[in-house]
Parts: sequence; structure tokens; C-alpha cells
Amino acid sequence: MKRSLVSGLAAVTAAFLITRSAGADAPPLKIGVVTTMSGNFTQSGKTADAAMAAFFKEHGDTVAGRKVVVIKRDDGGNAPDTAKRLAQELIVSEHVDFLMGLVFSPNAKAVGDVSTSAKMPTFITNAASNGILENNPYMARFSYTEGELTQPLAQWALKNNIKSVYTIVLDYATGIDAASGFESVYTAGGGKVLGDVHVPLNAQDFAPYVQRIKDAHPQAVFAFLSTSAAPFLKAWSAAGGPATGTKILATGEFTIESSLPVFGDAGLGVITAMNYAASHKSPLNTQLTRDMRAADPSVEEPDFASVATYDVLSAIYKAVETQKGNLDPDKTMQLVRGMKIDSARGPIMIDPQTRDIVQNIYIRRVDKVDGKYQNTEIATYPNVRDPIEK
Repeated sequence: MKRSLVSGLAAVTAAFLITRSAGADAPPLKIGVVTTMSGNFTQSGKTADAAMAAFFKEHGDTVAGRKVVVIKRDDGGNAPDTAKRLAQELIVSEHVDFLMGLVFSPNAKAVGDVSTSAKMPTFITNAASNGILENNPYMARFSYTEGELTQPLAQWALKNNIKSVYTIVLDYATGIDAASGFESVYTAGGGKVLGDVHVPLNAQDFAPYVQRIKDAHPQAVFAFLSTSAAPFLKAWSAAGGPATGTKILATGEFTIESSLPVFGDAGLGVITAMNYAASHKSPLNTQLTRDMRAADPSVEEPDFASVATYDVLSAIYKAVETQKGNLDPDKTMQLVRGMKIDSARGPIMIDPQTRDIVQNIYIRRVDKVDGKYQNTEIATYPNVRDPIEK
């Protein structure tokens, strides 16, 4: 069955290439989105939709004479088999020209098999684990890797005389990557890791973990907790963690903008490393924020995933315009390799060898400014590459 599926995808791809290049009447440009839009990621789905609406408002919904059609599919969460099936359906039944999205790294790896078999350009807007791109030549990443975040964060901690940490991360590939990436740089610079704990996905009771951390008396906690950040901060505050002076260091998804009002004062002072902050000062970010709010007033500001969504559409438009609408997947990937884009987050480039993103990484601190919580940029590490991908 697997061999038949691969053959079928290849046949569909070959036939569709002929159709696309023949075109007296330009067919629509179909973009398939496989992402998580429900559960804990409902708000992220809304911000991604608002980013798309902002892009089409600014650039139009036609490129190289082809009307753009976006076809979305919700994978429901960390579900590789579901994501793979949805990608197959978008390619075989909907005849999409591009795939994009992918929140969870296991989902991205599963879709990578489909992307490679069908020669389908696939652009990642979130999944951050290593090992996704290497064997999947038709994929590129527009988000970040954990190593891109943890290396500058560890360097910043060392520079600021933080000599000991305790790590707490979610027990799956990306969390493990985050812990190992931080620890390798931090210990190489003379820092000490006093202990570590891996917690289950969607963990809610953090009291035992917090007590273990407090008993070790670290100067800082390194955390990769994603959607479990709120219950961790609640337990940390309840146990008097802030009074110890122990800093919380984390990767940027810990303090995603939509979560800051939920954290309240419990989030103040958290230090994170990320490729974007909604408070970033630039004309492009101001415009994106304004247009996203106009598209959906319930979306107050962009987040890192919505900025990546916008940038993927920019890359697609560049590739389609250069090919005058007659798309070839190998040509598309050739164009994407080394592509540079002026983004709301700052300048970005797709590495020509790895197809991973090169970008500024910002050290941010949660502050309260004019009654509103925000991630404030306090340091910039320019043009950061993933330290592992080759």
C-alpha cells in the first residue's frame, strides 16, 4: 500500500506539473495549510488567519495571474498520522501547489515523507525540532529551531553571571532538544546544571516539580513548557518562587503574547529568547499589527507563528512571480534556498545548504508598560543559524 501511495502521489505530481505549465487559462494557486487550530491552539489559529488576511490586503490575492486559494486542515494537535493523511488529501484530492503550517515537530516529520514523495514544496511555520529537513529536500523552515533560541539564551545567562540552573521541559522531542541545546552551551561556558526534570505533555500539577527546583537553590530555571507555562507559573508563585530571586529563563513560546494577560504579574521578569516580540520597533511590524487588527479585532497583536505565516506567503509570492506562474517544484526550492525577506521580525534568510532559517534572536523580558504586559527586547543576537543543522 505504501508503494502504491508513493507511486500515486508521483503520478499526480507529474500530471499536475503538465497542467500547470500548459495553462492557457491560469489555474488557481492552491495553498494547503496543515496546522493545529483547535484546543489550546485556537487563538494561534485565529492569529494565523489574521496574518493571512493582512498579507492579502497588502499584496492582493492574485499572483502571476493566478488567483490564490487557501485550503485549511486542522490536525487536532500532536498527531503525525492525521497530519500525514491530511497532507496526502490536499495533494491528491485538492491538487495544491504548496503546503504550509505544521505546529508539532512529529507532524512535520510525518508530512516530510509525503512532501518528498510528491515533490511538494512545504514551508514550516512553527515546528522547531532538528532532523526534519535533512532528508526532505522539498521542505524549508520559516520558524526557528530550539538551538537558535537556546544558544543565545545560554550565552546571555553566562554573560549575566548566572552560574547555576535547574531545567524543566516537556517530555517530547522538541523539549529534549531545548534542554540539551541549552545545557551544552551553558556547561561549556562554566555554568552548572543542578538537576533536570521532564514532565508529561499537558501537565497541570507542577507543585512537586517546583518544590524539587526550590530545594536545589539554583540561580535560574530553564523552562520549555509551551502550553503548560501557566500552571507552572501558578505553582511557582504559590510556592514563593519569585521571592527566592531565582530567574526564569525560557524559549519564546513560554511567553507568547496571547498568554501574558493570563499570567498577570506572575509572568513579570521572565526572560525568554525568541525570533520576534510584538513590541518590536519597525515600520513593517507596525503595519502588520494594524492590518491584523483590522482583519480580526479580537487579535490584539501578532505572535511569532503569525509572523512566520506572513513570511511564508511572501516567499510563495516571490517564487511564483519569478516563475511567471508556471511552477516547477525543483525550481521553487532552488529559489527558496538563499531567499532573503524583510520581515516584521527583522531580516531573514533561508540557508542555501540546510533550508533552515537565519534570523535575529532577541532576549526579551516580560514587563508591564502603561498597564499592559509585553515582551521587551533587551538584547539582540544577529543572524543566528541553527548550531546543529548542517
